[in-house]
Amino acid sequence: MTVARTRMPRGLFADDALPLYERTAGQLLDDLRASAARAGDRLPSERALATRYAVSRVTLRAALADLEARGVVRPASSRGWFVADLDQFPEPATAPTTAAPQVQGLADFARLNGLTPSSRVLSATVRPATVSEAESLRIAPGADLFDLHRLRFLDGLLVVLEHNRLPLAACPALAETDFNAASLYATLRAADPPQMPRVADYSCEARHPTPREIELFEIAETMPMLVATTLTFNQAGRPIELTTQVYRGDRYRFRASITNR
Repeated sequence: MTVARTRMPRGLFADDALPLYERTAGQLLDDLRASAARAGDRLPSERALATRYAVSRVTLRAALADLEARGVVRPASSRGWFVADLDQFPEPATAPTTAAPQVQGLADFARLNGLTPSSRVLSATVRPATVSEAESLRIAPGADLFDLHRLRFLDGLLVVLEHNRLPLAACPALAETDFNAASLYATLRAADPPQMPRVADYSCEARHPTPREIELFEIAETMPMLVATTLTFNQAGRPIELTTQVYRGDRYRFRASITNR
């Protein structure tokens, strides 16, 4: 399940409900405000920052990438990280901070809504990308593709049959990760460099279940299925995930806001 997400005012959720990299990003932003940092100021080294916030370098880089996507900091090749613009992020007491919409995985959704996610991997392989997949993901035909089929559960209830395809080069750790327990998006965020899901093209349609889906979901052949196709892009605007999700029609609802800009 992928939904648009807006950063909520501090205090709405407990801090430990957020991923570690987001908590680290929030602490760093607070420190920049407290020190009256200005655009162009240089940040301490990644090693020093990781030590200060008691996190790994991988988590620290994910936090910096998050702040970069929000326009707070910017990297300079071989020179480190610099403050970009704090004026657009005033103190929460005077104006709640909002970030650009982000893409949210099922594990993120579950955690923020007090649900327990779990998965059962049906298959996890590395194979050559087809021409169609390569075109969607902007990789060469035949390039290594991580192909993952899973059943996804919330509080033990089967919700979705999911098929994820990702360029292995974006995150080689995918091939070594046990996704019966691990979060796909958390694995992407911990990559080096971090892969931060930011925007997704999303489509959804209804159809009859296949014989395999009737067996997996234990449903009658009259049950409608909702099939969602998502192409997700990282913070640099590159596609990193092509996913097909199949939901029981009685266990999924999609809402969206339509705006005339």
